[in-house]
Amino acid sequence: MKVHFIAIGGSAMHNLAIALSRKGMEVTGSDDEIFEPSRTRLEREGILPAAIGWYPEKITKDLGAVILGMHAREDNPELLRAKELGIPVYSYPEYLYEQSKDKTRVVIGGSHGKTTITSMLLHVVQELGLNVDYMVGAQLEGYDCMVKITNEAKVMILEGDEYLSSPIDRRPKFHLYKPNVAMISGIAWDHINVFPTFENYVEQFDIFCGLIEPGGSLIYNEEDPEVKTLGEKYSKTINAIPYATPTYSVNEMGTLLEREGKHYQLKIFGGHNLQNLIGAMKVAGEIGISNVDFLTAIQSFTGAGKRLQKVAEKNSFVMFKDFAHSPSKLKATTKAVKEQFSERTVIACMELHTFSSLKKEFLPQYKDAMKAADEAVVYYSPEVVAHKKLEPISVEMVFEGFGGNVRVMNNTQEVLDYIRSKNWQNAALLMMSSGNFDGVNYEELGEEIAFSL
Repeated sequence: MKVHFIAIGGSAMHNLAIALSRKGMEVTGSDDEIFEPSRTRLEREGILPAAIGWYPEKITKDLGAVILGMHAREDNPELLRAKELGIPVYSYPEYLYEQSKDKTRVVIGGSHGKTTITSMLLHVVQELGLNVDYMVGAQLEGYDCMVKITNEAKVMILEGDEYLSSPIDRRPKFHLYKPNVAMISGIAWDHINVFPTFENYVEQFDIFCGLIEPGGSLIYNEEDPEVKTLGEKYSKTINAIPYATPTYSVNEMGTLLEREGKHYQLKIFGGHNLQNLIGAMKVAGEIGISNVDFLTAIQSFTGAGKRLQKVAEKNSFVMFKDFAHSPSKLKATTKAVKEQFSERTVIACMELHTFSSLKKEFLPQYKDAMKAADEAVVYYSPEVVAHKKLEPISVEMVFEGFGGNVRVMNNTQEVLDYIRSKNWQNAALLMMSSGNFDGVNYEELGEEIAFSL
């Protein structure tokens, strides 16, 4: 089988290309830009395009499939050539389904927690020595590729993103996987450039539930009202299993969880993480993993990449970085750090970076999102707002959107000066963004603070 990737350099696309190459397929690709780490990884596997750009002559009749990435445009010359030759064109999620349609598909959906829950499941199956295929949306420790596809594995675990599939397929990715076991961790309005109303966004999860295979299961967070409504609706036709945050206690090592008469010392912390853990445990149960085996294995789990990732620690100072950017993620992450370090001053800094977060209509969704922090900073770049062709926002708009009690800054140096002015004895610093505050090196900053103590 020979496959060609249009936009092979994408963070998701290059992982799938590597997985298919390792499976023994002949893989080629093109892109008009390939950045690190994609470039080095593709080169190491021997599938880095020889030249940057689009080359219709690469699209030949012997191709079994063309896989189209979101980065490509509808008028891409390679795509037009593939259509002309009648070669099957798949989006990234479509091809994942094509490779897993004879397996038990486990799909983790939700506005938040997807990567963490998928990571928890992969950690457990690895600890237990089980063979599963997978696709996860973040770089995980101990993995050199975020997609694995084999002929042998009977189960595939997929992170179910609700964003669009490709330039020519406007369906949410998770609508294409047709799960045998599905999960919804929570619903909080996101991707407002695609789903203009909350009702329209919720509808995508309703459709997702309707695509669960007959006889399948839905694991749902009963503490989320929208998710609970869907769980109860679909309980009439499929096996619907609710879950909720367990009772737990905080200690210096993380979290102590008591379950079925046994105690488990966990390295992760925060109510949201514990809620995710129980959801993952329920999913694991559907593929034959007992609660005891799951909880025993999860004790060594330290977290998913960029999710409450510890950057530096010295004496009574600790620093974390987190991918959090939506209101629900900010709230859960800030609350988790304050709960874990209740005796310390928690200073939380977040960057408005995504399309949704920088729209003035969306700012009120952030009301009280960082209330748990002792001090909160919100940063945004007017240049990024202009680059995304959005209506300008002001410091006052952001301040009001967060409900006050935040410092709003739009200059990176101002953020750094503020951080450097603080006393970091008995304190925790939390940096939250899907970007990097326009050039802040978290590791260097953490090292600088720790060195000063």
